[in-house]
Amino acid sequence: MKVVALASVVACVSAFAPAARPSTSVKMQGVKENVAALALASTAVLSPMAAFAADISNGATIFAGNCAACHAGGNNVIQTEKTLRKDALDQYLEGGRKESSVVTQVTNGKNAMPAFGGRLSDEEIGDVAAYVIDQANGDKWDE
Repeated sequence: MKVVALASVVACVSAFAPAARPSTSVKMQGVKENVAALALASTAVLSPMAAFAADISNGATIFAGNCAACHAGGNNVIQTEKTLRKDALDQYLEGGRKESSVVTQVTNGKNAMPAFGGRLSDEEIGDVAAYVIDQANGDKWDE
């Protein structure tokens, strides 16, 4: 996805760059405008997909190394009622049971939970969030 976005940006920049020769034909200018429009459109269409490109398998690995000490099996060793299961996420997670809420919690921390924003990349946090929501929605914590 990052390559597609980068290619789109390069196409936009090159389409709007000044022409090497001042005698650019009207037809060539139209082609440049079409390339720029296509690049912008592809970026707009493909950017939302990047939000869904989280790697659940990688999230499981990161979870095991950073979260499992307190949240093994979807539990919570500090506040036992605030587990990572559906009902608890619905009740206690600010913003409700969705990846963006988990991202906010993991990034910023809250109460006894430390912030991982400085320790994990945004992509890693997104992967962990996808893993947590996948586990909760599929009732997989007890497997």
